[in-house]
Formats: sequence, structure tokens, C-alpha cells
Amino acid sequence: MYSLTWYLVSGLSEKKVFFSVAAVTGCISVIFNMTSIDPVLDSSGGITARRVFKFGPTYVLEPKGKHQATIVWLHGLGDDGLSWSQILETLPLPNIKWICPTSPVQTINFIWWTFYNCMLESKSVCNCKGFDVTDISEDAIQDVEGMDASAAHVLSLLSNEPPNIKLGVGGFSMGAATAIYSARCFARGKLGNGTRYSAHLAAVVGLSGWLPCANHPSNEVEGPAASVPILLCHGRGDEVVWFRYGEKSAEKLTSAGFENLTFKSFHSLGHYIIPEEMDEVSSWLTSQLELEGHS
Repeated sequence: MYSLTWYLVSGLSEKKVFFSVAAVTGCISVIFNMTSIDPVLDSSGGITARRVFKFGPTYVLEPKGKHQATIVWLHGLGDDGLSWSQILETLPLPNIKWICPTSPVQTINFIWWTFYNCMLESKSVCNCKGFDVTDISEDAIQDVEGMDASAAHVLSLLSNEPPNIKLGVGGFSMGAATAIYSARCFARGKLGNGTRYSAHLAAVVGLSGWLPCANHPSNEVEGPAASVPILLCHGRGDEVVWFRYGEKSAEKLTSAGFENLTFKSFHSLGHYIIPEEMDEVSSWLTSQLELEGHS
């Protein structure tokens, strides 16, 4: 069983999302039975089929102090929302509400996963939103439709937050790629398919990730949204998403017009997190979101 990522290949029209809150464990509430129903349109605009994606549990970590910000955090390959909710709960950030979704399980083809110099090429049942991982280089064919749908799912998770709450998105590995893509959509004011990007992002965090669609048209960013704070962290020893991809992603985003981007490298860090990196994330979020302080 692999847990893949946050790109959902489906139509976006008339999307419906159903969910019910089923349990509360400690400070973490769990949302079960969340289903997205997406019409798939043919070339004439007619509905030819419906794809149903049953999401895994979404873990919501309520703030321990005054609620000042809400951040959707996206996991990477082989992970789920629960493990990240447990990690985020340990951070000294009492004013942040964390929403940690788990992606759906379905069968996909994937040709990409470098781990200790091994390549996998197979058809597997994965915890994913349904896209084929082929390459993360800037010249690779990109699944824009899937990334749009994934960014739209993040929007749906943020849609019910109070208007005075600052919003953010973050993630690790492939989740970081979706977070970075969301930043681009926010800056442009729309998804790749032209749908309005309705959330106002106040912070974007990407750990061990990369910039999807680096050579996609309309990369230039301008206006007030270009000042959205972005933190990218990457280990020089990353054997999965090589350091050069993270570094080049930061350079591309800066050259595209993002004015408030911080890139942090960690000398011996591989494709995982360490306390020093999470300390950097905590300090950065406290500063950028002007939180009232650590617990």
C-alpha cells in the first residue's frame, strides 16, 4: 500500500463534497466518509461519466489558544493525514488550526520513486488523488487538470473558515508540490483551467518539494498577491526529490515575481524532516502570520 499525493484527475464542474464528523480523539477531530463527485465532460460539454473519490479521514487539529490561522497540510507518498496531525500537534503554534486530509485509495500507474537508488515501475493500489507520476523535471508532461482539482480540494477545506482567520497551505514532498502550485494559482487569481481562486493565502510552506509546471505559460506573477510569504526547505542529502529541484524551484518562483520567498537548505537532511527544520517552520509561521506567540 502506497500513499501517493494530491493531484486529482477529474472534471471540476458541479463538484459536490459530502462529509460527516464521526469522532474526536484528544484534540484531533476526525472527518470520515468524505466523498467528491465530479462530472467528467466530453468534448461537446456533455457529461459522459461520473468519477467518485472517497477520501480517507481528514484530521482537524483545533488551536490550543486563540484561533488566528488555519493551514491545510498535505502529506506525501506513503503517508496519511493522521501522522502529520500528530507531528503538527507537537509544534509550539497554539494559534493555528491544522487540517490534514488523507487522499483517496485507487489504482494508478506510476513510474517515479527513487529511493536508495531503486526505481519502481508498476501498477499499484495507492492512497492518492489519481494522477500518473512520470517525472518531476521542468520539461516533463504535467497533469494540470489533476493539480487544478487538488488545489480546488484545498479551497473546499478552507472555505468555511471565519473571514478574520489567516489561511495557509503546506505540505511535504508531493504535498509540497501541491502547496506551491496553490501559491501560483492564488497569485494569478485562478486555477489553470480559469476557475477563480477564492481563498486569500497568507502563508505557503513546502518541505522537500518542487514547483510543478515550471515551464507552463502564464508563470509571471504581479500585483499584491506576489507578496504572499513562501517558505521552502530542502535537504542537500535528499535522495528522492533532489536538492537541485528544490533550489531551482525557488529560483523560478523568485524570477516569476514572488517577492517574499525564503529558501532554507539543510546540509545532511534526506527526504524526511528533522527538529531543526520544524523549528524553522514554527518560527517562520509565527513571524509571517503575526501570531501571538509560542505556547
